[in-house]
Amino acid sequence: MNKYFCRIETLVKEEGFNKIQNATVSVIGLGGVGATAAITLVRSGVKKIIIQDFDKVAESNFNRQVLANLDTLNMYKTDALELMIKKINPECEVIKINEKFDENSSLFNYQFDYLIDVIDSVDNKFLLIKTCLEKNIKFISSMGTAKKFDIKKLDIIDINKTTYDPLAKAIRRKMKENDLKAHFKVLSSTEVPEDCEILGSYMPVTSAAGLMLADYILKEILK
Repeated sequence: MNKYFCRIETLVKEEGFNKIQNATVSVIGLGGVGATAAITLVRSGVKKIIIQDFDKVAESNFNRQVLANLDTLNMYKTDALELMIKKINPECEVIKINEKFDENSSLFNYQFDYLIDVIDSVDNKFLLIKTCLEKNIKFISSMGTAKKFDIKKLDIIDINKTTYDPLAKAIRRKMKENDLKAHFKVLSSTEVPEDCEILGSYMPVTSAAGLMLADYILKEILK
C-alpha cells in the first residue's frame, strides 16, 4: 500500500485505487475552480493528468486560486500547478498545454479518459463540449461561479435544467443555433447572481465547485 495514498486506498480498496491510478484526466482551465479540481484528482491518486491554460498568475487571482501566491506571481498557471502537483506526487505525469483551447488546440492529440471543462469563452466552451460529445469522451463542464455566494446552491445537473446561470444559458443558445440536442452533466449554481460591477468571486464557492467536479470524475472512474 502506497504510504502517501493509504487513506484513500483503504476507502476504495485496491481495485478502486488501481482504477484511479490508471486513469488519465484532462482539466481545461486552471482558475479557482479548475486548479482545485486538478489538485483534488492528484491527491486522490490520479497519476497522469493533462492541464491546459494560456494565462499567467495575477494578483487578482490571490483571493480564490490555490496556485496563486507571491512565489507563483506572473508564472504560467500550468507551470505553477505542475510545481504543486510534483510536491504532492513526484511520480505523477503532468502534460502541460500552454495555449487557449480553440479550433487550433493540440488537446486532442493526446489520449485521455475523462475531461473537466472549466473555460469561460462561450464559443470555445461550446467547441470543447461538442468535440467531447462527438468523440464519446466522458466529461463534465463547469458553468458560471462568478457573482455567486451560496455553496449550497451548487449542483451537478443536466445542461437543460440549469437556472440563473448566464454561461449555461449561452451554451444552451449555442446548442439550439447548431441544432445540437444533447444531455450532459454540468456543475451549475441555482443562485441568483449578486449585483456587482465586476465578476466578483468567492473562494468557498469556486473551491466547492472544483471539489464537486473532481468528485464526479472520481466516481465515474470507480464505476
